[in-house]
Amino acid sequence: MTVKGKRQDLWRAVDQHGNVLDMLVQSRRNTQAAERFFCKLLRGLKYAPRVIITDKLAGSVAAKKEILPSVEHRQHKGLNNRAENSHQPTR
Repeated sequence: MTVKGKRQDLWRAVDQHGNVLDMLVQSRRNTQAAERFFCKLLRGLKYAPRVIITDKLAGSVAAKKEILPSVEHRQHKGLNNRAENSHQPTR
């Protein structure tokens, strides 16, 4: 997405029911940005997630290993459809 003429990335966390838990707009899409998003998300949750589903971004894998090593991680094109469908309210 573009904000004030600059390209920004929208990070979004969605629960199993399709409810948006948290959103963050950042200019970078790397491991440090993913770690920041995971930390921000976990601060607001009262529980640790059982499974995390992400796109194929390598930074998400590295950040998940660092912050949530015991949580199952799944990456697949069709698995993150809930997050992709949550784009609609933000358009």
